[in-house]
Amino acid sequence: MAIAQSHHTYILSVISAYWFVSISMVYLNKVLMSSEEVSINAPLFVTWFQCVITCIICMIAGKMGERYNKLPVSSGDISEKSFWSQFPKAEYHTSVGMRVLPLSVVFVGMITFNNLCLKWVEVSFYNVARSLTLVFNVFFSYAMLGITSSNRTMLCLGVVICGFFVGSSGEMNFSVNGSLAGICSSLFVSLNSIFTKKILPVVEDNHWKLTYYNNCNAVILFTPLILFFELPVLAASLDKQLMSGLFWGAMCVAGVFGFSIGIVTVLQIKATSPLTHNISGTAKAAVQSIMAFYIWKNEPTLKGIIGIAFVLGGSLLYTLVKMGEGRKRAKGGQAATELKGSK
Repeated sequence: MAIAQSHHTYILSVISAYWFVSISMVYLNKVLMSSEEVSINAPLFVTWFQCVITCIICMIAGKMGERYNKLPVSSGDISEKSFWSQFPKAEYHTSVGMRVLPLSVVFVGMITFNNLCLKWVEVSFYNVARSLTLVFNVFFSYAMLGITSSNRTMLCLGVVICGFFVGSSGEMNFSVNGSLAGICSSLFVSLNSIFTKKILPVVEDNHWKLTYYNNCNAVILFTPLILFFELPVLAASLDKQLMSGLFWGAMCVAGVFGFSIGIVTVLQIKATSPLTHNISGTAKAAVQSIMAFYIWKNEPTLKGIIGIAFVLGGSLLYTLVKMGEGRKRAKGGQAATELKGSK
């Protein structure tokens, strides 16, 4: 009884951590992208700095991983060792970095348009603006991999697309640039998942190695863009925000949250299941949008709320349909194997 209660407490704490980190990251990035009092009008620089923080954390975590992997395993440090052992030593080899570069270009596009979308749209509309990822997933799966989708899947996508357009028409402070950035973000998120599967074997299928290489490459790729587009803004802010402890504190915390979201996502999937993780993410997005109406004073509209409901509902249905189809394929494969064995 006590063990079961402890397990349930652990699951609740992991889900709570995922919600806290994810929502906090979105809200803090909104401040960094749009608040003239706290931040500067340099989204590329802000995004670049978060990549730098991720690289530094990967190096520190890699050092900790080396240290704990060398320790003899004992009952007193099993849990600690099991956490740190997942982080490999942070090493950058140019040959590997060049092979990861195509993914890094997609990654830069993804996080750039994601932050630009957050800069230009209301937080309550953010999930709607970036809701077409599922549509691009199905499109690229067919165009690049030849994978077709069922009618039920297409129906779910129809619900999401309707939610996007209904939500857009109901947005009080509608931003064309923000919506276009959201669409581009969705496109790059979809491409990122495809390229990640393709590139992972290059780094021995290690997610943290890929994170390090990706962010190192992103730091390099962002640098000329910042110098070309944002150098005057940075120069004008030298004696203002760039000298502010509040600004740099918010930047560092946002960078830590950006790294932490990967950890809590993995923990939530391990503690529950992929389906529960997706359901948790959908519920989190709903709470995030509702909270935005109060925290950011976004004016709700009937169409806006219907759009959010359609997008989140369609996304949840899509998850349930895909999980159901996956189970059917697994059962079909098992039945075929048993039939072949009986012969």
